[in-house]
Amino acid sequence: MKRGLKWVFYGLLAAMLAVVLGTLLPRPLLPAAASAAGAGSARILVLSGPIHTDIAVPLTEETRARFRFVEAAGVPIAHPQAQWLIFGWGGRSFYLETPTWSELKAVPVLKALTLDRSVMHVDIAGRIIEPQASVASFDLDAAGFERLLAFISDSFTRDAGAVVSIDGFSYNGNDRFFEAAGSFNALFGCNTWTARALRQAGLRTGLWNPVPPSLGLSLRIHN
Repeated sequence: MKRGLKWVFYGLLAAMLAVVLGTLLPRPLLPAAASAAGAGSARILVLSGPIHTDIAVPLTEETRARFRFVEAAGVPIAHPQAQWLIFGWGGRSFYLETPTWSELKAVPVLKALTLDRSVMHVDIAGRIIEPQASVASFDLDAAGFERLLAFISDSFTRDAGAVVSIDGFSYNGNDRFFEAAGSFNALFGCNTWTARALRQAGLRTGLWNPVPPSLGLSLRIHN
């Protein structure tokens, strides 16, 4: 019994150390060359919840045209009060079957902890109040913003050139789910996807950020 508890303690200690090092060690190791902000720059938001992060990009003529396919699936990006287009990547079973914590089930949790297919979640928002603890903003140059949009677009899987929407699942009526590229597990899940997207945009994250507090702290430290 004591030996078993000892190994549990060692395992927890190793996990904590991995998270701390994953936060403090930057990725990429060296910062990119500074570029002038101003003309052509765009502001994005990182939205953090207890276990999940999303990326919000401004709804402009450019982004509406770029992601026109989500409107065809039912996301009302042309709504006059819509200001932000929100993207999240996650495990199919957990994402689709757990709209609220009260609906948490064993099978989605098991799949999240092992291996699952992935989905993209797309939603809209009006004005988002800033500053607040769950919202971080970043200014990107035009090239970084373009790389971010390309990364997000490439995260959708396509069949004969068209994205594949998932019918029958929505949290609030304005959001939709789509088939996504890659497999999901708890070690390399939604928050590591967010970190990859932000690195494409030219930001630095921690080496490994599996949870929102780790990602948020690494962004504050390294940018």
